[in-house]
Parts: sequence; structure tokens; C-alpha cells
Amino acid sequence: MIGALRSWTDRFLGRGAAAVTVPPLDGALKPNSKLDEAPHGIDADEPDDILVANGATYYSAGNQLFQVDGNGVGIPVFQAPGVITALAVSPEGRIAIASEPGGIRLFDCNSSAAGVGGKQTWSCITAMAFAGENTLLACIGSNQTPIAEWQRDLLNGGNSGAVWTIDVNTGAADRIASGLAYPNGIVVEADGNIVISESWRKHLIRLTSAGKLVGQVMEDLPGYPARISRNSRGGYWLSLFAPRNQLIEFVLREPEYRKAMMAEVAPEFWIAPALRSGASFNEPMQGGALKQMGILKPWAPTRSYGLAVELTADFEPVRSLHSRAGGKRHGITATVENGNRLWLASKGGNEVVAIELMRQGA
Repeated sequence: MIGALRSWTDRFLGRGAAAVTVPPLDGALKPNSKLDEAPHGIDADEPDDILVANGATYYSAGNQLFQVDGNGVGIPVFQAPGVITALAVSPEGRIAIASEPGGIRLFDCNSSAAGVGGKQTWSCITAMAFAGENTLLACIGSNQTPIAEWQRDLLNGGNSGAVWTIDVNTGAADRIASGLAYPNGIVVEADGNIVISESWRKHLIRLTSAGKLVGQVMEDLPGYPARISRNSRGGYWLSLFAPRNQLIEFVLREPEYRKAMMAEVAPEFWIAPALRSGASFNEPMQGGALKQMGILKPWAPTRSYGLAVELTADFEPVRSLHSRAGGKRHGITATVENGNRLWLASKGGNEVVAIELMRQGA
């Protein structure tokens, strides 16, 4: 009764969970143009995930896995039966490849890929990580919505995501966590605990290896978090694939409007986060809202953005790389270090970007 009353008063007063405020980009998250200033990378059709195995950089685009050669060119090394949705690398360098359709396969750089058996039919795998050579952790973004319709899952208030452990030798699988709001990134800490990015709740949470919630490690992020990877300094890189803004926050609190919008408007014109924007005058935020006399307004609102954040071992932001409203390298879905280079998958910009890392900045 008290909870229902608090929810009503929050909605009436526009506070608490009903507030439409958005955290500012300041401090280590202060906007810059470092992503757009980076040299031209590798052209790719919606690159999605990226990792380092046996010293080489690999990335996925469509149904293919590519290896970056010594000249910075992506060479296809494996073709999956469906669109590749997530990658992971084992301690010994085997690459787990999730595709839809197709399930999960293990790819050895020196041989062909073998399927991971078991009775489970895998769908909507958004991220994976190994917890040992034979134990794979897999995030299921939604049990109700296909991975290609992630915007619909957000607008429907989806919270049917889960985390599974999979024995890659036998295919045996156990669900260790459920009721998650689109888990979209996963990393295993040194003590065996697991950190998950929950995109729709805009935070990072920590679970035990058995799936028990320990608590939040980051909350109220300024964007929708995607994948997490370790860096060479004991911390992490976090990718945020789309920004938050007040218009979207408001729409997320209006169920009848969302229902009508999804029924009557084409998905590319929904008031929802996007991997890219600015291609059509029919978009919900365009024209005079962004430009005046052909000039982009300062701090123009946008549905898409490019953002990668470096975190300490305690998940404190250290620095960030941005592609702002007028940029093209939006929709950063994965970020990984390899030597002195940082590799980023710009799914919205159709490019794999490489940035030279410096001690005091990138």
C-alpha cells in the first residue's frame, strides 16, 4: 500500500522513479571529439562485438568473424549460419561465437568451429565471457523479444533477461540469474564475481558466481551500457551504445503513448534510443530542434551518440571518448585494448575504429 502511494505521488510530482532528469556528462565524462578525430578505421557493415585472442584483434559483422591483419585490414576467418550477436575468448584462446540462428560455436584459430551441444535453444545472446576454459557465461537480453527488436523490448519495459552458465564440453546449462532488464555486457572479476551491464536500468550490477546479487557498482549512467572489457591497468572499458535524453525518459513513463506509437509509427521513427540518427527529416528529433540556418546547435539533443568510458578497478570513470551529435561514429557496442591500441566497434557508424592510447589520454 505504501509502495503504491509512493509511486502515485512520484508520478504526480515528477520525482523519484518518475523523474525525467538525465545525468550530466561532466568530470571524466566531459564531452570531447576524440572518437571523430581518430584516423579512418576499417569499414564494416554494422560491426557488433570485438575481442583479442592470441594477440590478434577479431570483430564480428553480420554473419562473419574477421581478424585484423598486420596492415589493419579485416580478413574473414569464419562464417556463422546466422548474424553473430556475441563473442568471447577463453584463457587458451578459443573463441565462442553466438549467432542467431545457429546457437553457440567454439572457434579454434588453428581449426574449424564446433557447435556447443545440449538441449537448450539459444536466442537473443547479447554478451558472453569465459569463467575458466570450459565454463561460458552467456547473457540473454530478452526471452520475449528478438535481438533485432531491442527498441521494442525497452519500450515494453522488458525485464525478462537472464544469465546462464554453459559447460562447453557437454552443453549442460544452468540459469543463475533472471528478471534482468536486458543484460548487455559481462565481465568476470579476479575473485570470481560477475559484473553485468543492465541496459534498460542504466546501471552495472555485481553477482556472485552462483548468481546472487551483491549490489550495484555503477548507477544512473548517462547512456545505455553495452559490453565491458578488461584493460591493461587493472580496470575496464565500458561501451555505451546510445544516450539518454529527457524526451525518451518522458516517453518511457507513458505506457498508452508507447503502445500507440509502436502500433502506428515505423520503428525507425520511434522516440527511442538509436544506433544512428540524422538520416531522415521524419525522425522525432531533427530539423529545427538540432540545426538553425544549417548550423548544428551547441548541445543539440540526439537519439544516437558514441561513447566509451575507461573505469578503474573500482568502477570509477577515468576518461572517456566521444562522438557527439554531429559525429558519425555512434552506437559503440564493444571496446577492447590490444597493446597500445584501443579498438572500438561503431555499429551505428559502420566502422571499426582504432585509437592509439597514451599514458595521460587517448
